[in-house]
Amino acid sequence: MKKKKVLIGMSGGVDSTVSTLLLKEQGYEVEGVYMKLHSKPGYHEIHQARAQKAADFAGVKLHVLDLQERFSKNVFTPFVETYKEGRTPNPCALCNRTMKFGALADFADEVGAEYLATGHYLKSDGQYLYQAEDDTKDQSYFLFYINKAIIPRLVFPLGERKKMDIKAYAASINGLESFASQAESSEICFVETTYADVLKDFVQIDQPGEVLDCEGNVVGEHKGYMHYTVGKRKGFTVKGAHEPHYVLEIKPDTNQIVVGKKEELEVWNVSISDVNFFDERSEFDTTVKLRYRTHAVPCHVKVEGNKAQITLKEPVLGVAGGQAAVFYDGDRMIGGGWID
Repeated sequence: MKKKKVLIGMSGGVDSTVSTLLLKEQGYEVEGVYMKLHSKPGYHEIHQARAQKAADFAGVKLHVLDLQERFSKNVFTPFVETYKEGRTPNPCALCNRTMKFGALADFADEVGAEYLATGHYLKSDGQYLYQAEDDTKDQSYFLFYINKAIIPRLVFPLGERKKMDIKAYAASINGLESFASQAESSEICFVETTYADVLKDFVQIDQPGEVLDCEGNVVGEHKGYMHYTVGKRKGFTVKGAHEPHYVLEIKPDTNQIVVGKKEELEVWNVSISDVNFFDERSEFDTTVKLRYRTHAVPCHVKVEGNKAQITLKEPVLGVAGGQAAVFYDGDRMIGGGWID
């Protein structure tokens, strides 16, 4: 009987390397692909060599796709533009739709692979995506925007496993010890230190401006609006303040930020656009995550075309435009949208 063919994205890290070995154990015919995405100097020389070492160890063919131009257009440029608009981007969710589960799916078709795999931590039943067994590593939040048509083809070998077990597995195999001891990759692959260090090469971010209170009074100074996101409490001055102040709003047109006390960060209603659900939805109760490292809160959702209104049943602090609102029914991720 012919084996089912799967194409797996290989980064040279422990997760995709172990995923490749697990797929072979499960009887798949496996081919790997290393994607050149961003153009950070020296990055691909190191990681492509690691991916090749992993592919050689696993005995699989490794393809190399140069997608730097497509990545710049679909992921990096929107990242910069979103900060210029005074919003907070989520480049990983864009990358997953257009690159890892977009361009990679196109290439899977080219090589005749019925299935597509990655080392992401989450689960799939062919219709929906589910939170990973390891809730400290769960990445379902970042896949809310993928095309639902591809879900039946997705395989996630690490969804039922803990990160600590993956590292132990690699460490136990002669020749893979170095993969187990590698440092964790950063959340955003093209950001090594801070996003400000990336932005400064493309836009002027150090332009001092005014800090306003909620009444519009000038109460201090800041170092440039792109240094701030909603909820940030440091890096600006507030004259005569005796308690912490937080960024409530960013005004890019006038290079001003509005600050207030913690309770003023509370949000009960959220508008989202470009909604992407994995089934038909109109009006329903569920839970929503409004940032990656937060817990899901109960809410009521009303969908209107490609937009939706979210009424929260408990307040959330520091909701930022440009981030993702991702909905969960228990551990099942049902879709989401971009916060206006």
